Amino acid sequence: MADYDNFASCYDAFMEEVDYSASAEKILKLFKKYDRYPTLLLDLACGTGGFSFAFAEMGIEVVGVDRSVGMLNSATEKLSQGQTNPLFLNQSAEELELFGTVDGAVCMLDSLNHITDKKVLAEAIKKVSLFLEKDRLFIFDLNTEYKHSEVLGNNTFIKENDSAFCVWQNQCEDGKTVDIFLDVFIEKEDGSYERLSEDFSERAYSYAEIDEVLSEAGLERLDILDFDTLEEPKAESQRVLYVVRKK
Repeated sequence: MADYDNFASCYDAFMEEVDYSASAEKILKLFKKYDRYPTLLLDLACGTGGFSFAFAEMGIEVVGVDRSVGMLNSATEKLSQGQTNPLFLNQSAEELELFGTVDGAVCMLDSLNHITDKKVLAEAIKKVSLFLEKDRLFIFDLNTEYKHSEVLGNNTFIKENDSAFCVWQNQCEDGKTVDIFLDVFIEKEDGSYERLSEDFSERAYSYAEIDEVLSEAGLERLDILDFDTLEEPKAESQRVLYVVRKK
């Protein structure tokens, strides 16, 4: 699995369209609907901390965990004095080791799709369950099989902003696993460009596969929702939200 350290330096610039605060509010409404607001929240695969800080600003204690040192370095640069800050830990999902239990957990931005081995995914989910209090919720999103086969597929995308340019190339042979190749060009102070490359893969899992993994981890699925509408997913839904509870 990739560590995304090269991509970390420009990750936030290319994720400007993500409204972390609005999405965090959406997730908290689901916590309230199916259980209650968490007081100590695990943000698994937190990246540069977008969701961690959004939840912390809402008065929740947050533990952000990510395997990428580069991503966490970017996250810690955002820490503010005199405010409630997330605690960041450098760990992979399948080797999660917290200081105690949490009463809520999230994993956002299709991070679990980046685990392409189902056995490793199962270990990661079991770790979340281990540190999640009984009857509490784990909410996560996943890209769908439709998105991988019909949207990402074998396509190429261009992302750019004032200081960086990214060429995003995909290869998908089985309709489920997308191999992603990134070339990022970052403008330096002298006007020249530095090229950074990153490659990783994402796998789409069927509802049945996820249900199996959840059951093995002692978790029960309460709902699956289209990420954008919070309604029942359609065949063309690109991202879905899972709301699961520890038994």
